[in-house]
Amino acid sequence: MRAIEIEKLVKQYKNGVKALDHLSLAVNGGEIFSLLGPNGAGKSSLINILTTYYKPTSGRVTMLGRDVYKEPAWIRAQIACVAQQISIDAHLSLMENMMFQSRLHKVDGQTAKKRINVLIDSFGLAGYLKYPTASYSGGVKRRLDIAMNMVSCPKILFLDEPTVGMDVESRQAMWKMLLKIRDEYGTTIFLTTHYLEEADRLSDTICIMKDGKAVVQGTPGSLRSYTRQDMLRIAFSGAEETKRYKDALDHTGLVKFTDVRNHSVFAGVDNSRAAFTAVNKWLLDHHAVFDAIEIVEPGLEDVFLALTGSGENRGEAQVC
Repeated sequence: MRAIEIEKLVKQYKNGVKALDHLSLAVNGGEIFSLLGPNGAGKSSLINILTTYYKPTSGRVTMLGRDVYKEPAWIRAQIACVAQQISIDAHLSLMENMMFQSRLHKVDGQTAKKRINVLIDSFGLAGYLKYPTASYSGGVKRRLDIAMNMVSCPKILFLDEPTVGMDVESRQAMWKMLLKIRDEYGTTIFLTTHYLEEADRLSDTICIMKDGKAVVQGTPGSLRSYTRQDMLRIAFSGAEETKRYKDALDHTGLVKFTDVRNHSVFAGVDNSRAAFTAVNKWLLDHHAVFDAIEIVEPGLEDVFLALTGSGENRGEAQVC
């Protein structure tokens, strides 16, 4: 069953800005669906429409087989939305936060207690019960925030950049939790993220948006094969050298676009073998000190850059 179906969705604001331009996409039930796009792509407008905060100018949206705007109250009872800003109350204990959320969703007390105990155990929160929530790390607060939103057993969980600002260890713990929500609870997760690695690791389906339209939608594997862009990677020893030669390569005419990642310049080229020789010669002629140059297969970041033209995003799809 399709969890979400969007047909020719248009959202135009009073100032004339068209945030969504006949957008069509589908989200399957029980999958992790990631929405990517550069600034101004229309992601925030879409999330606000799907969570019933905004009304579209035209088009049709159905969720779980029901029309979002004919039955908004029913839709709200089936979904949960975790925003970028953590919504727990630091003056309440972990258990009080969970119980408060259950009352908001009118879950009866007995059922709420059972669900809360399962969620606390499932999300690894039992060890924090005796500590004040104000003392929790950002990662633990986010886990509690998501656990609170699972008390109502939503069919669809919307997550807006759930791992932003987290360290690597906390981010990986969050990834495990999201996979558990999908696999053990059967919940459909609609995710926006500016970490392309996160979308690649978690998603069953990825949609890349630009200018209010879906540019491409598919599995992470299928998206990699979507572009036949040849790529070179030139590794440098430091950030300063990387930036200097990235800027210089942009003006040589030897590459189509460049992107910096971890002291390496990734360059899109027309012919990898010919470009390898030409770029290598250019580097040597200019006495560039570099650690390596190689031909690489395009990844999700390269697909994103090629499809959106977001060469300045450094491999990240920013939220509008």
